[in-house]
Parts: sequence; C-alpha cells; structure tokens
Amino acid sequence: MKIGIIGPAAAGKTTLFNALTGDAASTGGYGAARVNVGAAAVADARVDALSGVFRPKKTTHAAVDFVDAPGVGDAARSAEVIPQALEGADALLVVVRAFEDAGVPHPKESIDPARDLNDVRFDLMLRDLAVVERRVERLERLVKLKKDPAEAAEFALLGRIRETLEEGRPVRSMQMSEDEARSVKGFGFLSAKPLLVVVNIGEDQLREADAFSKLNGETPVVLAAKLEEEFAQLSEDERAEFLADYDLESSALDKVVQAAFSLLDLRCFFTVSEEEVRAWPVRAGTIALHAAGTIHSDLERGFIRAEVLSFPDFMAAGSLAAARDKGTLRLEGKEYVVKDGDIFHVRFNV
Repeated sequence: MKIGIIGPAAAGKTTLFNALTGDAASTGGYGAARVNVGAAAVADARVDALSGVFRPKKTTHAAVDFVDAPGVGDAARSAEVIPQALEGADALLVVVRAFEDAGVPHPKESIDPARDLNDVRFDLMLRDLAVVERRVERLERLVKLKKDPAEAAEFALLGRIRETLEEGRPVRSMQMSEDEARSVKGFGFLSAKPLLVVVNIGEDQLREADAFSKLNGETPVVLAAKLEEEFAQLSEDERAEFLADYDLESSALDKVVQAAFSLLDLRCFFTVSEEEVRAWPVRAGTIALHAAGTIHSDLERGFIRAEVLSFPDFMAAGSLAAARDKGTLRLEGKEYVVKDGDIFHVRFNV
C-alpha cells in the first residue's frame, strides 16, 4: 500500500512523514520540490502474539509506504513533480495546518484548515482536468478520422470526466463500470484517489482537538505532528513517560495508519512458521488464490488448497496441531474469501 502525503506549504507534511517512518528528512526550506520516501510498520497485537508463540527468526508487520510530495502550488516544478511522485499511490493523505507559529508563516498569511483543504481539492481536480483536455484534444481528431469504437468509447468517457471536473466534483465521485475504471487507470487521476485528511495542530491545542472532528465533510485525524515526530524518536521506555507528560493515551500515528487501512478497505492475513511470522495486507474480498499470489506467484500458479485458521481459534487451541485436532483448522479452495485475521498456509504444486 502506497500513500502520498500532500498539502499546502508549511503545513507539516515532512514532519508527519518523519513521525510515521522514523526518518529524519529535512523540514527546512519549505517550498522545495523534493520527494521523500519511507515506510511505516502497522502495529498489530495479533502479529506480536503469534511471534510470541512461534519464536520466529523474523517477524514482519504489514507496512505502509509513504511518499512526501511537494506542497500544492508551493514550487515552480511541483506541476511536474507531484504527479510523478504520486504515481501508483493508492490514496492521498492531505495535511492541513491549524497551528500558529510566527517563525513559520503560512503562505496565505492566515490559518484556515477548511480553506486549505478546499484549495488542495481544487488543485487536484485542476491537474486532472488538464490531463483530460490534452487527451480529448488528440482523441477528437482520431475519432473523426478512424472511427475506432474503442477510441470513441474512451472519448465519451473522458467527456463525462471532464464534465464532472468542470462541475467541481472529483473523479472518485463518478459512477463507472469496472471496465471503464480500468480503462482510465493509466491516467493516474489524482482526484480519483481516496482522501485521508490530517489536521496538524500545535501542542497548545491538544485539549481543543475535538474542534476539528469534522472538516468540509471529512472526518480527519487530528494530531500535533511535531510532538509525534519527537515521540517516534524515543525508546519504548521513554514513550510512556512522554505520553503521561502530555496527558495522551497513545500516539496518533497508529490512528493514521489504521484510518488508511479502513479507507482502502484492507484486511490482513498471516503466515506463520519458526522462520517468519508475517502479516499480509489485501483488499477486502480477496480470494484464496490471489492471496496466495500475494505471498509468491508460484503459490498462485500451483495452488491446490489453503489451510485456514482464524486467529482467535488458534489462540484458543494454542497450536496448529491442537487446532487440527479440534477441527478449527480447515481446508479451503481457491474461491474462498480471505478474512481479516486468517492464518494461512498454501498447499501447492509447481
């Protein structure tokens, strides 16, 4: 899973990126057209519990890749850099600023998260409209000359998309068939991607976080990115003291990752052995055959059956052998829909 972090200049995008990934990317000189790439492990107590049972040589949590893109409209090169940086992103994380800091002036000279979110939405649609218009201009000539049915269908679909964007609605608001969505996927429309909104507040606003529980129809994650960045750099022992000092129950970073999982409708299944315990994220509705391919293409190609056991049933049994004796470890075919928390072993022959 890949998520692009975007937003206006001086909103705290790179600070949040550092907090999520544990990186130390420079946060100075906002407005530079640079891209940072990193990954964040997804906290999952189930993985930790399985690791405690199997004592594997390696434990691998699910991970989310984050791409910190240049601020919207804050650099001359951003028009080219942003689409390249966000290529292949499954969703966009929009950071808007609610904190005051005289040392870091807002480019618009005032703090207004709702305005900034609308600006980002508009910018994404404007970029998509430019892509559509370039393609439509070329297709219009081709359709007249060749009368190719596929090109005519694409021309009609892009016309609908252009109309939607001109009405101020994002591409994701459109009703499209699976074939239509597949046909325009290559355009990488930014307003087609799901949005996760983060409101970046100051340390002095922690008790007022509920004021941002709704923003332009979105339910954002509210956090103080600077504090989260400091938290991410601490040892496990220091973290409890840090949270107590700020009267916080937990870091907000897990909320960001979990919100991203929910936004993309992801599930996790697990593979377990003495070599490795690992979590594998897949889309809801993924069948066993394709889940096997997530692990390795050979498993999908030679798929025979999957041995499946739910996490609660495994913990109740205490071992795979005991679960087999109790009948909770079962065999499933390739059309079985993988559930969140399934422990999965593929029987295959290549």
